[in-house]
Amino acid sequence: MKNYFIIIPALLCLTACQTQTEENNTNVAAKPENNAVGPEVMNEDKKMSNDQPPKAERRPHVFSQHGLERTDNYHWLRDDSRTDPDVLAYLNAENSYTTSQMAGSEAFTDRIYNEIVDRIVQNDESVPYKLGEFWYYSKYTEGKEYPIYARKKGSMQDSEEVLIDLNELAAGHSYYASNSQNVSHNHQLYGFSEDTVSRRQYDIKFKNLATGEMLPDVIKNTTGSIAWAKDNKTVFYTRKHPITLLPYQVYRHELGTPVENDVLVYEEKDNTFYVSCYTSRSNDYIMIYTGATTITEMFYLDANDPQGEFKSVLPREPKHEYEVEDFNGDWIIKTNWNALNSRVMKAPIGKSLDKSQWQEVVSHDEETLIYEIETFKDWLVLEQRKDGIRHIKAINWQTGLSKLIQSDEPAYTMRVSFNPEQNQNTMRYDYESLTQLESVMEVDLNTDEKKLLKQDKINGEYKAEDYQSQRMEIQARDGALVPISMVYKKGMGDLTKRPLLVYAYGSYGSSVDPGFSLSRLSLLDRGFIYAIPHIRGSQAKGRQWYEDGKMFNKINTFNDFIDATKALLDKNTGDVKRVYAWGGSAGGLLMGAVANMNGMLYDGMIAAVPFVDVVTTMLDEDIPLTTGEFDEWGNPKNKDSYDYMLSYSPYDQVKAQDYPNILITTGLHDSQVQYWEPAKWAAKLREYKTNDNLVLLRTNMETGHGGASGRFSYYKETAEDYMFLLKLAGIKE
Repeated sequence: MKNYFIIIPALLCLTACQTQTEENNTNVAAKPENNAVGPEVMNEDKKMSNDQPPKAERRPHVFSQHGLERTDNYHWLRDDSRTDPDVLAYLNAENSYTTSQMAGSEAFTDRIYNEIVDRIVQNDESVPYKLGEFWYYSKYTEGKEYPIYARKKGSMQDSEEVLIDLNELAAGHSYYASNSQNVSHNHQLYGFSEDTVSRRQYDIKFKNLATGEMLPDVIKNTTGSIAWAKDNKTVFYTRKHPITLLPYQVYRHELGTPVENDVLVYEEKDNTFYVSCYTSRSNDYIMIYTGATTITEMFYLDANDPQGEFKSVLPREPKHEYEVEDFNGDWIIKTNWNALNSRVMKAPIGKSLDKSQWQEVVSHDEETLIYEIETFKDWLVLEQRKDGIRHIKAINWQTGLSKLIQSDEPAYTMRVSFNPEQNQNTMRYDYESLTQLESVMEVDLNTDEKKLLKQDKINGEYKAEDYQSQRMEIQARDGALVPISMVYKKGMGDLTKRPLLVYAYGSYGSSVDPGFSLSRLSLLDRGFIYAIPHIRGSQAKGRQWYEDGKMFNKINTFNDFIDATKALLDKNTGDVKRVYAWGGSAGGLLMGAVANMNGMLYDGMIAAVPFVDVVTTMLDEDIPLTTGEFDEWGNPKNKDSYDYMLSYSPYDQVKAQDYPNILITTGLHDSQVQYWEPAKWAAKLREYKTNDNLVLLRTNMETGHGGASGRFSYYKETAEDYMFLLKLAGIKE
């Protein structure tokens, strides 16, 4: 299921698209000489300043559950209001300490930042797409932090009409994000979202494109996206719960009427489900998607009848996940009904409640996971994964002929791009690899003729052939074969003498695909080897790979990461004294667990917005997003889940032992992982660790889960992260 917004061309992932939970968030600095002995190394001790870190006050707080007690000395660092002077003073003291530890490296950090930013092509446009008489696109202009959304009527040679300029809207805000822009069916009205706090609670605003005026309608506390009915005045949107931030209600709003009079058309009563609302790709239906980790249900409404009642495609069933796309009077259904990796079925719209009406279109494949489906005039397109590689397959509706979109590289990523029209046989798709910049391609599915529409560019010299991309499998301790994607720069000396950075995520079935990173070049150009182990908990090898890394199998995620690191070193890949690990969000939980289990395998770690206080968070259903996670981690109100989660929860398992150098990052307004989890973890690590390695906590006091919002400002924190790694690795230029 793709939530199609009528005006979101893909923005450049070379710039502001990266997030801290993606592997792209791994970057460095200036270009060394290309010689055979590798990067220059500092002679002085790599230890940083000896200033004493802040010492958080111990204020014991006892939690009782299942007849057991846990004492949390740092529970007081939780402040939902984010105004407690003691808490703010502590976070600011930590920031000052982190700054002091990096003292003397400011010029190098600035150099790293400038190096990354200098690679960005500042004047850039997305590939335009045609809707009706208009060509829609987005663009960046020199020196500007945010995109401009625009269109041209007739052809791309005609005059430009600016829809919204986010640079103007962001003026005066320390943070600004718009996650959705959506034009009405008649192309006269424009809805867009904005968040100025970084809590992912979006206001929806509207603009009259004929007059240029902003409408008085402002809808608050939403997911940001809207679905237009065909009357061009009615929109549907999803509201978030004010406390838990769960998207749980769908409302109908008619432009020009008071928002307080909006009509509730759907409310999800089960707080383990998430809700979204969007317009189907054909534009004929308003769709409501509601899903938990292992169950989904979808509803539909004729877009010509916005006052009508939503109907269920198929009522929810235990462990049944499905998604649909409408095509020629049928629902095309991706379903895991009797198909672990999913299969494709079809059923007449209006008759899908009876599964005996479902007909199989694509059968189940034990080795291939189906991610997405997309319908074209004569072709069904599958976005799928086999042997860990995300790729695209097309199947002819009439003949059954199937074919793969091919690549010659060992590790790459393909994704179906934005294709707003079904009645055609040309398909756009995105392609990238660890060495190839992202391209937007177009293929004629009938003739296989391919056309390059755009390839991202870098300022300065870049040659893909100067870098080596590899793919391998290693055996984990229980015999599972874990794929690893890896990249490094050629000609920089013996691999056994080069720093190794291992990055992974490993939760929610989310797979870190081998893609290009503009900023990562700074690490590679200084000799770093960059490796992505595709660990269990992702879906790199199909749905079972995910099942084997969640709930009571979560330990496999951590073991795979450790075993992959050891295997790389055993294969003479990386300097055993300069091994580093990086993960964010649930990948930060991975960092915390690995630090407790085998932390001294690594010289340093970066844990970005880390989810580390697993048991306490999952026991508190008022914390945003908790209840929707029970099928991922377990519900600790159940004794068996409580015991298992406690056994690996990074915060609970901190013990008296040596720990690696750790940089922990967070945002004060984070809605996904609340700031107090990493803050408490830093305090407890300092209390228990038995060596002199650093624990640094950096809190961005103005942002949330994704860090800074601007195209360039985003990389300021990246440069600081890289400086931490470079200083530990002994690289001084």
